[in-house]
Amino acid sequence: MRGMVNHVDLTVLDPARSLAFYEAVLGFMSYRRADEHARGYDFDLVRPDGGFCSIGVMRAEAEGRTRRHDRYAPGLHHLAWSAESREDVDGLHELLRHIGATVLDTPAEYPEYGDGYYAVLFADPDGLKLEFVHWPTP
Repeated sequence: MRGMVNHVDLTVLDPARSLAFYEAVLGFMSYRRADEHARGYDFDLVRPDGGFCSIGVMRAEAEGRTRRHDRYAPGLHHLAWSAESREDVDGLHELLRHIGATVLDTPAEYPEYGDGYYAVLFADPDGLKLEFVHWPTP
């Protein structure tokens, strides 16, 4: 577990507007909304083996909070989650289509990242780039 990500907070323009998107996407990955507070929401994933990760969806409060995310500016470029299988990636892609999410790249192989690397790339309502990847041999 040493070195594993414990939590990530993502800043968005309006957490309430982003809630349905994150409930659908994170719910698909077995995260559950654990908290609601003045700045947003926390979603937790607790695995049977004791593994834990929390994703916070927080209201942006700094200068520039009215702009969409620019992944090439200093800060987060993108966030990727692991999928259990290619079918898992395809399943999230179907969910993204169903909820009208922005799909940046449909499920495909990306051999430049490694043998068997298969992913869907998508964006949240504020333009944060997200990825769901199955990589059998990372």
